[in-house]
Amino acid sequence: MQNKEKTGHESEYLRVVFIGDVVGRGARRFLAEVLPKVRYRIRPDFVIANGENSAGGLGIIPKTAGEMFQAGVDLITSGNHVWDKREALDLLRENPRILRPVNYPPSVPGNGYYTENLSNGATLRVINLQGRVFMEPVVDNPFLIVDRLLKEDSEKCVFVDFHAEATAEKQAMGFFLDGRVSVMVGTHTHVQTSDVRILSNGTGYQTDVGMTGSINSVIGMKRKPIIDRFLTGIYQRFEVARNNLMMDFSVFDINARTGKCVQASTWRIFQDEMNQGLENLSACLGQEGQGAAPA
Repeated sequence: MQNKEKTGHESEYLRVVFIGDVVGRGARRFLAEVLPKVRYRIRPDFVIANGENSAGGLGIIPKTAGEMFQAGVDLITSGNHVWDKREALDLLRENPRILRPVNYPPSVPGNGYYTENLSNGATLRVINLQGRVFMEPVVDNPFLIVDRLLKEDSEKCVFVDFHAEATAEKQAMGFFLDGRVSVMVGTHTHVQTSDVRILSNGTGYQTDVGMTGSINSVIGMKRKPIIDRFLTGIYQRFEVARNNLMMDFSVFDINARTGKCVQASTWRIFQDEMNQGLENLSACLGQEGQGAAPA
């Protein structure tokens, strides 16, 4: 955990939780079990989750999006798999709280950014980007697109989900955005990185937040079909792994006046060690509210 200022979680500060890619039904159910407890213990102002793999491990549909919102997610970001289910086309047209990467052609459905006016008076802009290195389809240059957006934007607090494969591309984007956005996190690889930090000009950064799914899996999928494919080169049908679940997430505190990140930390809560994980979270970031805790 990195701190740039010693703060409580006062109204001057904005706390954002970002949850790594939610993979399939088991992950959605675990999210519904643990997220209300996380919200109670650390009192985030806004919760974002990447949901492009929420429907059977590939894509998003109204049912899976609805379950994520019901669990306590405020905004869903996505990436290249957002189009894998046909239902997503209408979903993106109808729900502004579900984003697709902003650097897709303007003709595709949906929006690539969202602005929330929070109850504490702060305003948060969330931007969803997709990388181009080792990624399909090839989209518009994310560096040029976000540069233009930021030049047109006057918001102080800006959070970026950069959905990309290559660590070098994500690191380069982090330094490109340092001091221009509050936080930039990477998604897509489903592997949590240990480099969460605050860059020199005040931007919170992490190469990849990780995933919500099975720890005993290959990026959320059952191991055997993937290993067999590597052994034989023959296509195998991938299935979502549902046991030994975990939720990877990161927490960022932002100075609402300056837009600078002042605290950054990354977490993993295991299904079979959930209570201990929540206790550790509370000990570091606890801001428990009044009233009964979630069951």
